[in-house]
Amino acid sequence: MTTLLSTLFDGLALGAVYALVALGFVIIFKASGVMNFAHGSLLLLGGYLTAVLHDDLGFAGALAVSVLVTAAVAGALDRFLLQAGGTDPHGAHVQTIVTIGVDILILTDLSRRIGGDLLSLGDPWGDSVSEWGPVTVADSRIGAIVVSGVVIAGVFALFRYTSWGLSLRAAAEDVEAASLMGVRLVRIRMLAWCLAGALAALAAVFLAAFPAPGLERTTGQIALKAFPAAILGGMASPPGALAGSLLIGMTEALVAGYQSDLHVLGEGFGDVAPYAVMVLVLLVRPTGLFGGKAAVRV
Repeated sequence: MTTLLSTLFDGLALGAVYALVALGFVIIFKASGVMNFAHGSLLLLGGYLTAVLHDDLGFAGALAVSVLVTAAVAGALDRFLLQAGGTDPHGAHVQTIVTIGVDILILTDLSRRIGGDLLSLGDPWGDSVSEWGPVTVADSRIGAIVVSGVVIAGVFALFRYTSWGLSLRAAAEDVEAASLMGVRLVRIRMLAWCLAGALAALAAVFLAAFPAPGLERTTGQIALKAFPAAILGGMASPPGALAGSLLIGMTEALVAGYQSDLHVLGEGFGDVAPYAVMVLVLLVRPTGLFGGKAAVRV
């Protein structure tokens, strides 16, 4: 029972962090129709900035700077590169391909800078743990759940109660109608990219915190585990991204916790488990857990 409770808590923490990344995928897709394959490199950029600045600025100052810079880089990437050819939604496929090239460029430069080092982000939790009855929990996991919960609630409030959120939802439903109603599509999607970049930088802190050894050049690849979460929930559904992230986090934690009992599936099954769950769910729900059926005009 102790192992199960510990595993479920780890799964909840992982799911909360994956939700930050998955929300970034969904926000960008809703605003621009682009699947941002450069999201992992933005996450690594945010983590790297926190790691190199925390000695001079302290953890809070370094995190604030990394969030702002990563948001600015994401917004600039959209505004000055992807939107250079206009905001035509039919160009989203080309823009998606462009993000693959951007991802390669950013990851190559950051990998060169990081090399084989493990970078500490100077987070206040360190390797401290708390005892909750029979369960030992890393304080970083508790921080991940609390901070992610507050930030995710704030993002949903933005969707629900702000003019930007209303404009984003309008553009996601019908770009042409939203444009005719005065929605500034260029600004809406640029701000969406900024928000997604900020969420990725924040997620990097918890992905590199204990029990992880630190930030390394492959940390950005963890963002790919949040991609199945976004697909599972439906790429245009923020609640779906949250549900899919929790499902993926629980799956990964359970597979890791009971690896010895699942040895018949292979030693590295935990790495592919999120994608296996994605395939199984999509066989039943091709549009995702919260995806709606597309209307077809005949």
